[in-house]
Amino acid sequence: MFGNHTRRDWLRAAAAVSGAYLAGPRVARAAQAPAGRVALARCGTYDPAELTPALRRMFDQLGGLGKLVNGKTVAMKINLTGSPTYRLGYEPLENTHYTHPAVIAATVQLLGRAGARRIRVLESPWATADPVEEYLLQANIEPRDILGAAPNVEFENTNYLGTAKKYARLRVPFGGYIFPAFDLNHSYEDCDVFVSLAKMKEHATAGITLSMKNCFGITPCTIYGEGAGVDEPSILPRGGRGPIHDGNRGPSKSAPQEKDPKSPRVDTWRVPRTVADLVSARPVHLAIVEGIKTMTGGEGPWVSPYQKAVEPGVLVAGLNPVNTDAVAMAAMGFDPMADRGTPPFEHCDSTLKLAEDAGVGTRSLSRIEVVGAKIAEVRFDFAALRRERDRMPERPLGMRG
Repeated sequence: MFGNHTRRDWLRAAAAVSGAYLAGPRVARAAQAPAGRVALARCGTYDPAELTPALRRMFDQLGGLGKLVNGKTVAMKINLTGSPTYRLGYEPLENTHYTHPAVIAATVQLLGRAGARRIRVLESPWATADPVEEYLLQANIEPRDILGAAPNVEFENTNYLGTAKKYARLRVPFGGYIFPAFDLNHSYEDCDVFVSLAKMKEHATAGITLSMKNCFGITPCTIYGEGAGVDEPSILPRGGRGPIHDGNRGPSKSAPQEKDPKSPRVDTWRVPRTVADLVSARPVHLAIVEGIKTMTGGEGPWVSPYQKAVEPGVLVAGLNPVNTDAVAMAAMGFDPMADRGTPPFEHCDSTLKLAEDAGVGTRSLSRIEVVGAKIAEVRFDFAALRRERDRMPERPLGMRG
């Protein structure tokens, strides 16, 4: 289960890394973790006549976009996980596992109307340095619909150095579970406001993928990927982020290395902690989870033969990613207070708990103010679908991004 490690080794390493801080300070940070407002809305279609007003109301319920973005540069990480050749049946990718372009365009439009000076739409497309626009075209998505939604909109592929002369180094304020800092594409530093625009999905390795897990993809594969350079970053990205999953090699030596190379080489232990480190190093100012249409059973069509397209018809938005993901989890029929061994974290650690323990935000619904629709009104029971799948034969593991 734990690679070359015994259970005793794994528990000892877990205590060394996760327990680097005494229980008292961890509890104190969790108790003091920010608690804010999260907006919920029912939205049944991607028609701008319904979608744009729904998003506008949600942003107004959060206090308005103007005071957040007026006169500022906004970076928005979207989710285009996996190759454009992967489809679930005959469904368009945006109906199952890609952030829907209508939601991206509507958000860009509202950011522009709120006075954003510059809007960068960011993604790290699978194993390529091609422009994000080309990647979208391969998925039959028209990038001009996004570029034309507001003034001064641009895409950037952040899977490599891109247009900058050097990578930006972002440090983890609490010291990090696995990494003390990350070297990232400049766009994650050269912004005033960072937005995570995610798809509502389950995940084969992390249990769920919402606004926080969406940030796993901000790590450039030229440094953290399977084909990364040894001493310096590679010129182009090759492959996925297997080394972060397995720990079979470190990042390029030019970047900050792992704190403890003897920690578990287990993806269900490593990925949640890396995500918690990332959202600490690169704070999310606006988290949006799009669940109008999505899929069950994992993060992409490659995960399981028992996946299917579904239509939860829900949108979630908040100013704190942990708060937002907690409400999104509840809307999926899961308990955001769940920990390892409990759905959806049957085989992995909870990213929400790890981020809460690091002081990023609370996952306790009793401390979060939910505005707009009530959770009970929008709940789509992914948990029940998971129980149904668990009665079926064993499923294959997913690909790793």
